[in-house]
Amino acid sequence: MAATVDARGLSCPQPVIMTLDEIKKGKDKEIIVLVDTDTSKENVSRAAESQGFRINDVTAEGEGYRITMTKG
Repeated sequence: MAATVDARGLSCPQPVIMTLDEIKKGKDKEIIVLVDTDTSKENVSRAAESQGFRINDVTAEGEGYRITMTKG
């Protein structure tokens, strides 16, 4: 089961920090991050990739984005 980080309504760097905190827990190989700005989408994606995660999918959802990433 994937972990979900809901960072909608937050401005950077908060979505990145929340994503990195979830990555550091190391419990889940798949993480879904919900954001609502292009800047957050790009920054979260870059931060996750720098930690060895692969961005599988970025989907527009409502007024934001759903970023699906996996370890490896």
